Amino acid sequence: MRILYFYPENPLLKNQGNNARALALLEYFKARAIEVDFVGVYADNFQHEDLSDLKKEHYIKEGYLLKSLSRKKNQLRYFFMYSLPRKIFKKIKEFDRRRFGQEKLFEEIALQKEYDFILISYAYWANLIDKIKEVKPNVKFVIDTHDFLTSQFQHTKDFQLGKYFETEIRLLNKFDEVLVISNEEKYIFSQFLEKPVSIVTHSLKSHFEASKITKKYDIVYVASNNEHNIKAAKWFFSEVYPKLDKNLQIVVVGRVAAFCPDEDNITKIAFVEDLDAIYEVSKMAICPMLSGTGLKIKVVEALSYGLPVVCNERGLDGLLNKTNNGCLMTNNPSQFANYIIQLHQDESFYKKHAQDSKSFFEANHSIEATYSELDSIFTVDQ
Repeated sequence: MRILYFYPENPLLKNQGNNARALALLEYFKARAIEVDFVGVYADNFQHEDLSDLKKEHYIKEGYLLKSLSRKKNQLRYFFMYSLPRKIFKKIKEFDRRRFGQEKLFEEIALQKEYDFILISYAYWANLIDKIKEVKPNVKFVIDTHDFLTSQFQHTKDFQLGKYFETEIRLLNKFDEVLVISNEEKYIFSQFLEKPVSIVTHSLKSHFEASKITKKYDIVYVASNNEHNIKAAKWFFSEVYPKLDKNLQIVVVGRVAAFCPDEDNITKIAFVEDLDAIYEVSKMAICPMLSGTGLKIKVVEALSYGLPVVCNERGLDGLLNKTNNGCLMTNNPSQFANYIIQLHQDESFYKKHAQDSKSFFEANHSIEATYSELDSIFTVDQ
């Protein structure tokens, strides 16, 4: 079996949850001995050396990076094939990430070989397949949505719910199958799509043996610096942190660290090669999250270590069960602090939620649970 997999970013950069999901899919394809040709988008942090690393790890057979063509050298072509059509058809720019020349480059790659599946990430790259579908009727086209984009764009200037949602559904209907990461997204999309919608939640290896390791940190907080995380970090450190004992050791990992205060009990690590080394020496995790949609990969990562997670309501998005899952949820700052304090001080309370974390993870996010669903999608016999 051969798959052409388009994912725009560098899946080897583990500082973002979406990259972790892409890498998990590559892990699955590798485990099932599926041949993968990979296409990404050229960027400062995604270059040909990174494709070589993916090959060395036997994740991919061939790798390509899409660059945009120079406007100055292709002025007429740019105007008639790119700029003018966008103005005439008044496309919503948020739903089309293609840059000049990238669609043509992707078509050339897709037509070089025979593929059983072409897998595209994100609805705003869906238009890459338009011309390929016309000449490749036997290929199964699959899209991994990653998120409900209409919700993500709701604060955009000139946002219109009906127009944006209609656009997202139209783009997803181009595909033979739609992959979502949560029950919530399946419920929404399945009401309007004509194609099958399958839940492929995030899977990881379990690291429950880490519970025996001496803990260096009481709290681990992992997040990037997107607008949702910045808002959440400011909320936590202004509303919750003052209520906590300053002897509690907190480690903040990721670019959100730039928005956290400098305190003696706060260790800030903007980037770390190996998150395992942080999780295994941490007692609990937090996921303050006031906005944003979709499964929080960092919550699943914490659960894979059997860590209890204290979070806001948005931190539960995408989890198949909202209770008995190892997460303690509240939007109240005082209760948020109380959960942290109780986990720190009450051993039986901690053990109960740590066990819930392990049980929920094994049932819903283990390799075995997710690979079974992927086997049915990619018609793999085991």
